[in-house]
Order: sequence, then C-alpha cells, then structure tokens
Amino acid sequence: MEVSSVARGTASGLARALGENGKLEKQEFSHDIETIAATSGLLHDLGNPPFGHAGEEAIREWFRRHITNDDRKEFAELSESEREDLLHFESNAQTLRLLTKLQILSDRYGLNLTAGTLSAVCKYTASSTELKNKDRPRSKKKLGYFTSELPVIVKIREVTGTGDARHPIAIIVEAADDIVYSVVDIEDGIKKGVIRWSLVRELLSPEIERIGKKLFEACLDAAEKKVDSGEFAARGQNRDEGISQYFRTLVIGKASAAVQKAFLNHHDQIMSGTFHDELLYKSEVGPLYHLLKNNVGIPYVYASKETLRLELLGCEVIHSLMDIFWKADNSPKASKFAKKTYALLSKNYRTIFEKPDEHVATLSKTYRKALLITDYICGMTDSFAVNLHNELRHG
Repeated sequence: MEVSSVARGTASGLARALGENGKLEKQEFSHDIETIAATSGLLHDLGNPPFGHAGEEAIREWFRRHITNDDRKEFAELSESEREDLLHFESNAQTLRLLTKLQILSDRYGLNLTAGTLSAVCKYTASSTELKNKDRPRSKKKLGYFTSELPVIVKIREVTGTGDARHPIAIIVEAADDIVYSVVDIEDGIKKGVIRWSLVRELLSPEIERIGKKLFEACLDAAEKKVDSGEFAARGQNRDEGISQYFRTLVIGKASAAVQKAFLNHHDQIMSGTFHDELLYKSEVGPLYHLLKNNVGIPYVYASKETLRLELLGCEVIHSLMDIFWKADNSPKASKFAKKTYALLSKNYRTIFEKPDEHVATLSKTYRKALLITDYICGMTDSFAVNLHNELRHG
C-alpha cells in the first residue's frame, strides 16, 4: 500500500513537471501515468512466495537439487529454457503469470489489465536463457518472465513499443519500492527490538558529509526534535518507535522529490531504453539510502537471529511442501494417494494445468507440473504454509 502511494505521488509530480517542460505529449496522459504507477505499486510483489526472498531461494534450491543431482527421467525432458526458468525461479516472473493467467474470470486473460500496466509491472526484462550473459544490463539481472508467458511478453512489447527495455513507469515504481522498504524495514526492526534508534544515529552520524548536512538535519534531527518537543514526552522504546516513524515519513518525502528530479535529469536515457541504473541511487538521497541499506539494514536488521530463524523455517517448510506436492498426479494410472494429493491443489491452478493454451500445450508436462506446484505455493501466506506443512507432516 505504501509503495503504491509513493509511486502515485512521485508519478503525479513527475507528470506535472514533464508537462511544464514540454516533454509530455498530452497533459491528459498525466492521469494515466499516475494511475498505472499506483496500480503497479499494488501489484509488484503479488508473486512473492511465502517468506519472501528466502522463499524464492528455497524454491530455486529445490529445483537445483532435483534437476542437477537426481536421476529422475522426468526432468530430462525439460528444454533449456524450461530448465533455466526453474533454476532461476523469480517472483517478478510469477507476478506476471499471476496477473495474466492464474485469475480465472471468463476468459484466459487473467485480470484483463492493460498492456501499459503489465509492462510497468515488469521490473526485469530477461528470459532465463539471457541470464547466462554475464555482461547483461541491470534490467536483465533477474528473470523477467517464464517461457510459459512468452506470447504475453511479445504482445506487451508490441503494444507499448518498449521492446526489451524497461517501461519508464516501471523505473518509477522500482524507485518507489526502494524508497519505502529500507526505511520501513528499519522501523520494523526498532519495533521488534532488533535495533535501537541510538545505534541508527551512531551509524549514520559519521557520514554526515556524505549524506549531506541539510538532508541529515531535515530527517534525523527533525525526527528527534518532533518527538522530544511533543506534548506527550516519550521515553525508551516508545521514543525510538516515534522517532523512526517520523524519520520514515520525512525520508520518503525527500526521496520522492529527489527521484522526480533524477528522472528529469536522465529523461532522454530512460525514454530511449538505455538507462540501466537504479533511479533512487542516482538521486540526491542515494548516499543516505546506501547507508541505510548497507550500514544498518543488512548487518543489523536482516542478519538478526529472528530473521535468520524465520528464513530457515521458510526453507524447511517450502522444501517439505514441494516434496509432498511433487507426488501429485491426476493421470488414470496414478495411485490413490497421488490423486488425493493432486485434489488438494487449488482448483484455479488445476484448471490452468489441465486446459493449457495453445502455446503452453507445446511445453513439457514436467515443466507445467512444476509451475502448477509453484503457483500453489506462491499463493500461500507464511502462516498458511506453516499450518499446512504441520497438518500434512504432523497431523
């Protein structure tokens, strides 16, 4: 929700500036830009499996173990692109699949979103076979779409005219995501008692010159002043939480304005498809965000024992569920238990598996089965996955 809000505000201000600079063909397009950015902000993480990035890695590891180490004949039938899709499983590609295939209404077009919106959701643009190129640009750093959605990607690129470049609004949405998550994660870390505000201050204070004195004062000093001068004096943990909340609000406001300015500075590169950097880190607030991520987030929040325990739990749960559901089989000769396992899978996903479109019907059954299982698992919340695992393993 917050990413969507920041994306909308950033896109709105940017569209207004582009109109004033004569770089927006029609001013009425500004509403479209704002709407697409806000929608993409809501959609951008929908394909995430349980436990987020740790869940993604758990899925990839399961496929690596079985595709490269097992002697199962079924994996031998995978084509190169199918095999690489599974080995590089990515939630961004799963999001596109979810939006265009897995929500069955009255046709095969998923949520029936516009090509512009779907293009803006595509944070990365690479096919799995392109990932072998070590010199690829950042926009192709990760898998952008599965082989199963190739016709969809071809259509989106044809309609929007982007080719294999990122949509300009996708760059705005990526920046909005970057703007939000670093400061929100630090706020969450403080709420959970993983880190204290005094340590955040201590880690950032030696970098005042790098951050910029004005920005430091407008965010850190201003947040502390706001809480300490309030009508209700806060102490201890309450003070830390209050400061972190104000800090988040102040930083996000500054970052949104800075990203708009950076977009205008790199406008020609972005519109020509040759901009391959992260817009936030090319802006005036880039040094602050770099420090928030690398000096605070990674060593103190993401590496906390609570986070590590959750990630290990996630790996165990996902590997176990994939072991169980890989036995699912609806073929006439399948065992009763294989058929019962298959029946547990969501009906929507079973329908997509049983009635593939013309393109997907040409793909191997092992690949389609792998997508069926990951579709089901990626639709779970953390708690649902844990509860289902416990029910199936322990009763």
